[in-house]
Amino acid sequence: MTSPAIRKAMQGNRSRDTRPELRLRSTLHRRGLRYRVATRPIPGVRRTADVVFTKAQVAVFVDGCFWHKCPTHYRQPGSNVAYWTAKVAKNVRRDDEIDRLLRTAGWIVVRAWEHEDSEAVADRVEALVRRGGK
Repeated sequence: MTSPAIRKAMQGNRSRDTRPELRLRSTLHRRGLRYRVATRPIPGVRRTADVVFTKAQVAVFVDGCFWHKCPTHYRQPGSNVAYWTAKVAKNVRRDDEIDRLLRTAGWIVVRAWEHEDSEAVADRVEALVRRGGK
């Protein structure tokens, strides 16, 4: 059981429209790229990508360093270690699963960390989208 303060803090964590996502979307939009936001690339599969280019079949995920276990920035929490270890491991497994499902369905998956420069990520994404995703 968690305290009301912790519950409120957790509810404040955004699942979409985070600052790193907004920076990337703004950069992509400035470059003339149009996309869908928080969309399910595969109908019937309950997983959404942060930015989706349907025609080019490119799905972009902007992953938080803590929630997705960034190899550079992830730090094990000091309290409730068993809970957080399991929670983050589940997120990583889910990421691997959706990557596999998307690739099997012919999609290109781009994973970016929240700390990455939005211009650099946009360069990668734009190159894929402009060549039709292949």
